[in-house]
Amino acid sequence: MKKLFPILAVLMLISTACQLGGGTQPTPIAVSTAIPTSTPIALNATAAPSGNQAAGSTRTSTDGMTEVYIPAGAFQMGGMDPNASDVEKPVHKVTMPSFWIDKFDVTNAMYLGCVNKGVCTPPQALTSETRTSYFNDPNYNDYPVIEVTWGQADAYCKWAGRHLPTEAEWEYAGRGSTVNTYPWGNQAPDNTLANFDRQSGDTTKVGSYPAGASPFGVLDMAGNVTQWVNDYYDGTYYSKGMNVNPPGPGVHPNYFNRVLRGGSWQDDAAHIRVSLRASDLGPNPDAQVGSTAYLGDFSPKIGFRCASDN
Repeated sequence: MKKLFPILAVLMLISTACQLGGGTQPTPIAVSTAIPTSTPIALNATAAPSGNQAAGSTRTSTDGMTEVYIPAGAFQMGGMDPNASDVEKPVHKVTMPSFWIDKFDVTNAMYLGCVNKGVCTPPQALTSETRTSYFNDPNYNDYPVIEVTWGQADAYCKWAGRHLPTEAEWEYAGRGSTVNTYPWGNQAPDNTLANFDRQSGDTTKVGSYPAGASPFGVLDMAGNVTQWVNDYYDGTYYSKGMNVNPPGPGVHPNYFNRVLRGGSWQDDAAHIRVSLRASDLGPNPDAQVGSTAYLGDFSPKIGFRCASDN
């Protein structure tokens, strides 16, 4: 289990960051040296309500994220390929209302905006797998934020006026009404479709694999970073008959695992399938404050995206 960076070390590293620049998105924000607090601020409102939207149409949220419209519909949820495990079964029809989902994973610069507002806390590490400077390095503004706990991801999405997607929202956005193994189809992945199997050795800029888009045009749903979703993890949940916009199970009395989706740059082809279910420890509010159990897990291969109901 990883150890937390001392807060003073985090602040010293952040305070040395250069003025952000480069790229066309998002707009750079000066780094704050104040200790982030949990003082609530008014949530950023998302863009105009959906109205009559075409599937895959987009809008821009106030944090700079492009959101993709996912229309109401039904899809087959679960693993239908030879690599599917028992926790991906039974395959079952799920009916979903319309919603919006982030086209990309939340980036370093977007997350920094929340830190600067004093709402989000810095990632648990400012490095990546191979980079000694990552979160606080302007060269990686448009790369996915990593080393964040489930609670940190949840706090960001709420600040941005959105929420972590449910498993069902995530899989529907990644698969559409198809029964494809991967977001782009059944073709085996290669380095034009996804960042996987350690081929790049680390994270890549969000949106770098347009050929790997889902049927709705959502990017980075396979590889690059595994993504936190809202649900608690239950390996038997699919057998419980929740077939209309399933919210996910309640917390298990003995563990607080949260679901991860999408696979990462480290994972092989079998582990970036759209139906794959994984989990890591989420926050345990009953544990000692500040302990690893209280915060939950984090990793250089875990990031997140958000969703919105309106």
